[in-house]
Amino acid sequence: QVQVAESGGGLVQPGGSLRLSCTVTTNIFDVYNMGWYRQGLGKSREMVARISSGTTTYADSVKGRFSISRDNAKNTVYLQMNNLKPEDTAVYYCNAYYTDVLDFWGQGTQVTVSS
Repeated sequence: QVQVAESGGGLVQPGGSLRLSCTVTTNIFDVYNMGWYRQGLGKSREMVARISSGTTTYADSVKGRFSISRDNAKNTVYLQMNNLKPEDTAVYYCNAYYTDVLDFWGQGTQVTVSS
């Protein structure tokens, strides 16, 4: 059973930084396309950043502020978030996708940006 576990959320002031981590229990982590998504209160879930085979994609709202990376040796993907804004407040979810059958989500980690 593949498990996806996020960590690193919390409360931060505007302009601050946080790094989220996501670890996946699998023997084939390197084949998965990894992504970070978020869902704010009353909003739909949206893609934040994705990484696959070294190619990265970002939502326009986070370009230049967020950076996604992965360490295949540690089965971990990271999301470095800088210059955080109140509108970044959301539950952040990690997704591991290989096929429609091998598509796994974590439980989410809360990020709150507030003074």
